[in-house]
Formats: sequence, structure tokens, C-alpha cells
Amino acid sequence: MKYPYEEAKLERMRTGKGFIAALDQSGGSTPKALKLYGVNEDQYRNDEEMFDLVHAMRTRIIKSPAFRSEHILAAILFEMTMDRKIDNKYTSDYLLEEKGILPILKIDKGLDIEKDGVQMMKPIPGMFTTLAHAKERHIFGTKMRSVIKVANKDAIKRVVDQQFEFAKQICDYALVPIIEPEVDIHIPDKKEAEAILKEEFIKHLKEWDQNLKIMFKLTLPDVENFYEELYDFPCVIRVVALSGGYSREEANKKLAANHKVIASFSRALTEGLNVKQTDDEFNKMLEESVTAIYEASIK
Repeated sequence: MKYPYEEAKLERMRTGKGFIAALDQSGGSTPKALKLYGVNEDQYRNDEEMFDLVHAMRTRIIKSPAFRSEHILAAILFEMTMDRKIDNKYTSDYLLEEKGILPILKIDKGLDIEKDGVQMMKPIPGMFTTLAHAKERHIFGTKMRSVIKVANKDAIKRVVDQQFEFAKQICDYALVPIIEPEVDIHIPDKKEAEAILKEEFIKHLKEWDQNLKIMFKLTLPDVENFYEELYDFPCVIRVVALSGGYSREEANKKLAANHKVIASFSRALTEGLNVKQTDDEFNKMLEESVTAIYEASIK
């Protein structure tokens, strides 16, 4: 089934000033995110309580006056968040209607075991059911992550092939897939891995139907403006950057040096937030974070 794109949403993502807030902590990353927020593992007894706590954290962030459309174009959500509510509205509808922010859905099921220096995505069972449900929940796009730890040409090719294979299926639902093969910032051959990665992107983009819109979420490159030529292809509506383990200050500095790339930060966005903060303290900290990331994104 082919769905039409919603042109106003595409235009906001393509030309809007701002960045993407990554609030898509999943089962594996949630304990760490909660701990950084000041909630230790002894404060919940099971996954249900853990996910309730992280939804409360997300809700506090989203409802903050610092979390506004003037600075934030979209927010990435964990799949379970689609059916959770904020003030009696589904989270995606709250983002759209109350905040004017596009909702994006993380659809991958985590990483497979490392092989040949990369971690591909695990299979995504029930993906088409999830995509249809995402359309019902007014989701704009999807996100899926792989990881590259070695500049291995054949392995990186497999990662990119898998990403584009899923992307084509997602495009059938007029959802905009975010292709995210993260290059580990700590590897010694990071620059070489990025060169191979871009070469594989270009190969796919030359054969891609330019009417099918896609985005890229990438590690901030060693060479400034390295991915700018991806914009030569009309199908690419945005290139965004993950913070990848850099501190917010370092990530913002690197981001500002890469023109036409905007942030899609998770840990760097929530850095400094704590469950014990008063609302004034919490909102002030988030305001500082949002403003700094926004300024780096529009340079």
C-alpha cells in the first residue's frame, strides 16, 4: 500500500531551523538513562516500573517550556511510547498538537552480535504492523541504528545494504526513514571507516528513487562538512548528527563546524537533568541545553 507524504511536515523537516531531540531510550539503554537522571536500579522492581519512570522523565522534558518548536523540529520516541499518553493525548499527538514538534519512531530491535567489526540490526519482526500503527499515530518518520567499529569495507557494505533495504520498505508507508550507521568515535581508523561509509551511501543514492524521501543520522565526522554532498540527491531531506559519547560541549563544537548538519542528540540533550531538581532548576538546565544545541545546529 502506498501512502502520500504530508508535504507541510516534509517542508518543516527540510527547511526548518532547529534540531531533533532523541528521546528513544529502549530496554537496553533505559537503566543508564535513568541513572544519569538520578534514578537508580533499586528504585524499580521490574521492566514495567522502569518504563513508567522513563516515560515520566520524557513527559517532564516534553512538557517543559524549554521544549518548544522554535528550537526543536522533531522528537524520536521509543516504540512503547506510541501508546503512552501525556495529558490524555497519545505522546505523538501531544507533540504535534501542543508543541508543533514532529514525532519520529525508533523501530529497530537493537544490535546483533558483532561480526567483522560491525553490528548490524537484529531482524524486525512485525515491522509492517508497526509501520501501519505508526501512521495511525501520526508518526513522521522512523529511526534504525547499526554500529561500525572497524574500517572493514565488506562489513560496512553489509550494514549500508541492510539499512537501505529496510528504508525502502518504510518509504512504502510514506514515513521518512532515518538511516543511522553509527561509527564508534573511539576507533583508530574512524576517518577511514567514514570514507568507506560515504562511498557506500553514494552508490545506493545513485540508484535510489529520488521521490522516496530519506534522512541520515551520522557520527560527527573527522573531516568537516564530509557528508555535505549527500544533499546533492533530492531524496535526502536532512543530515543529522548523533552525539556519540561526546560531551555536549564537544559535540556542539564539532556540530557547529559541519554546515547543513543539525543535532539529533540524546544523552547530550539530557546532560545535567535530575529527578530531584525543582521545576525551575530542571527547566533552566534544559533551556541552556536546548539553546546551545540549537545554536550549534543553525551555524
